[in-house]
Amino acid sequence: MAELTTLREAVAALIKDGDQVACEGFTHLIPHAAGHEIARQKKRNLSLVRMTPDLIYDQLIGMGCARELTFSWGGNPGVGSLHRFRDAVENGWPNPLVIHERSHADLANAFAAGAAGLPLAIMRGYIGSDLPKHNPQIKTLLCPFTGETLAAVPSVRPDVAVIHAQRADRKGNVLLQGIVGVQKETVLASKRAIVTVEEVVGSLDAPRNAVILPNWVVSAVCVVPRGARPSYTEGYYDRDNGFYKAWDVIAREREVFLAWMTKHVMSTADFADYERSIAAEQPKQVSHG
Repeated sequence: MAELTTLREAVAALIKDGDQVACEGFTHLIPHAAGHEIARQKKRNLSLVRMTPDLIYDQLIGMGCARELTFSWGGNPGVGSLHRFRDAVENGWPNPLVIHERSHADLANAFAAGAAGLPLAIMRGYIGSDLPKHNPQIKTLLCPFTGETLAAVPSVRPDVAVIHAQRADRKGNVLLQGIVGVQKETVLASKRAIVTVEEVVGSLDAPRNAVILPNWVVSAVCVVPRGARPSYTEGYYDRDNGFYKAWDVIAREREVFLAWMTKHVMSTADFADYERSIAAEQPKQVSHG
């Protein structure tokens, strides 16, 4: 049953060193505030999962939180590489990073299988792909009904799901709308779930076809306005395109990255304090992260 609590308390209670953690959100609703709090609390040895790791995982990897990453695409959207991710893979800095690369279809099916409590996902995929040569977790099996060769992959069943959403009601039921990825499946597949929201309301007033997560699948609901920045939240604020461009410069060199994270994340109390820290920068610099 969902508990309304602070993000600091939720991360401290629900994410343990060594956990498998999936911070999901597609294009918008990316849980950046939660990512900052994980880094701020210096969680270690995490096995991270995300279909499209972008800035949120670049920060966690660069701050030494991760030992492993399962993903299907990685980069700074519209800009280029994730420099901290790349440095960890190529140079082992700040820690060596084991990677498990899979396809989008693979991980989408794997999350759905995890949500159903299944140990594996089966799909028609990887035909002509080189990924099975590099990821021993990708297997094949014969369909017992047709004799067709199919791909089989382990389901994703994280210890902790972390997502951002528009709002929750006072009972802890959560509303997501707009473009959604695998947030619902991630929460259902996970043992525990942290959801940051823009606001808590008396009634969700859910529009048709919106995603509703009932309070019994959510462990903690945390009110964090603008908690998806620099991604956007449908109906609340736009994407901060300037920050994605600025991140390429911030993350490129280790010393610059560490100085920025120390000043704006590690030395701030929470996401609101982080935003005040960013706002204090010179006007020509990016205003949000």
